[in-house]
Amino acid sequence: MRVFNQIGFGNLKGDVFGGVTAAVVALPMALAFGVASGAGAEAGLYGAVLVGLFAALFGGTPTLISEPTGPMTVVFTAVIVALMVPDPETGMVAENAMAMAFTTVMLAGIFQVIFGILKLGRYVTLMPYTVISGFMSGIGLILIIIQLPGLLGHASPGGGVLGSLEALPDLFAQVQAGELLLGMVALGILFLMPKAWQRFMPPQLLALVVGTLLAVWFIGSGEYRAIGEIPSGLPSIQVPTFSADEWMTMVINALVLAMLGSIDALLTSVIADSLTRKEHNSDKELVGQGLGNLASGVFGGLPGAGATMGTVVNIQTGARTALSGLVRAGVLGVVVFGASGLVENIPKAILAGIAIKVGIDIIDWGFLRRAHRLSIRGALIMYGVIGMTVFVDLITAVGIGLFVANILTIRRLSDLQSEHVRVLGKAEEPDESDYEGLEADEKRLLSEAGSGVALLDLSGPLIFGAAQTLTRQQNRLDDTRVLVIDLTGVPHLGVSTALVLERIIHDAVGRGSRVLLSGVQDQPRARLEQLGVASEVRPEDWLASRSEAVRQACSRSEATPGGRGGQGQPAEA
Repeated sequence: MRVFNQIGFGNLKGDVFGGVTAAVVALPMALAFGVASGAGAEAGLYGAVLVGLFAALFGGTPTLISEPTGPMTVVFTAVIVALMVPDPETGMVAENAMAMAFTTVMLAGIFQVIFGILKLGRYVTLMPYTVISGFMSGIGLILIIIQLPGLLGHASPGGGVLGSLEALPDLFAQVQAGELLLGMVALGILFLMPKAWQRFMPPQLLALVVGTLLAVWFIGSGEYRAIGEIPSGLPSIQVPTFSADEWMTMVINALVLAMLGSIDALLTSVIADSLTRKEHNSDKELVGQGLGNLASGVFGGLPGAGATMGTVVNIQTGARTALSGLVRAGVLGVVVFGASGLVENIPKAILAGIAIKVGIDIIDWGFLRRAHRLSIRGALIMYGVIGMTVFVDLITAVGIGLFVANILTIRRLSDLQSEHVRVLGKAEEPDESDYEGLEADEKRLLSEAGSGVALLDLSGPLIFGAAQTLTRQQNRLDDTRVLVIDLTGVPHLGVSTALVLERIIHDAVGRGSRVLLSGVQDQPRARLEQLGVASEVRPEDWLASRSEAVRQACSRSEATPGGRGGQGQPAEA
């Protein structure tokens, strides 16, 4: 694995143009997310530069644009709110609360690097879509709600979603008409700008420019809430800060940030692959994202991830290598280090409008409209996750959503796997369905042998869902003299099912029955041998085919106990 992304100059014009365009798109978003988080506009800019720079250098998707995103901003805002809660005894907020918030970003970056080193990239996105959809839609609603005060011309009342909702009646009664108008102008541009125009001017930037000019010319400086002065030059280093009381909260929130950032980035990498017809390296991308978030936390920046809008714009304007990401970071760096004065008059109401549009776009409207038609249970899980994400907390929403979704999946798998476990030859009045799938000779032999011979027919990958079904069938095998266990159609034998199968074999041998195993493939055989089954089933009783096993079993149906391990020998030699 290369440490650095390969920077190519064969597509210099396309990469430079793509990087500059991506920077233009990123600027208003970075400012909006910085203000929305409560960490300040500069935190959004630092995050846009650092996450983008390190992801471009060390990531596994050359054309991916990484920066603060709506979902990451919402989670980080929740982290800040949790750490800024006043102490119940002193009524004071911890002096180092913001430092601990940025330390959480550093921890999230470290977790992402660990995910990449452990090669977990292919597993990160293996989550039920109902949970992901509900979580993302909930995040979109949170972003909209917490930005409504800013749209109405007021500072955030604090208290997160519930605090904003409780304060809305008073905020509407004291609405600042000028700022509301600016926010509505921004939303109008974002929703109504023709797509043909968007190829020449990103709507977010146009909203930023038009809104700022309207504010300066018609409202007047000092008569509206503006971003204000942004520190120029190098950002100050945030020394990692730990609090024993908040340590567990920081680690849990860091894991949520790391998981969300990883999912966001890798899903965007898939989009980049589809546009460029190339394949990204998931594990390397996680390392790049982790280093970017670690650096961003060190310098007081917002956490980030792969951004779909920036990535698509980057590719569509000609970018093909990681050089575009470096150009983008360089352009934004110029704003941070030398042109911060140009953005200090931007109205916060405009940024609130941009953030609200992002929240609306995050909501999974397509799935919301169709979820109930696809699956009522899936829809209920999604709605439940949305509700808990908005009104409880993000961690509880994901945890409970995954638990319920997995329980339903396990139940469904168990129902499906019950079809792969059959006991044949034991029916008192067998009909055709009792021998379905068997050859004519096998049906005849089992029918003639009666209850003395049983065929335990197993098929498909048998994971834990099949263990309970297999256990329920065990009682039907108690009076069997010869038991055939056919594993011809079993490519994989899970631990739970293997343990039940071992118990069935052990009990059968213990009561003097003979056990024949047929068609055992490599993985099931290795697992059974690891459990010690080879010491109870003789080598000659491991047979290649079911037909051969059935013939031998029926020829021994009059067997009497004896021989090795209590197994029967033929009545006639």
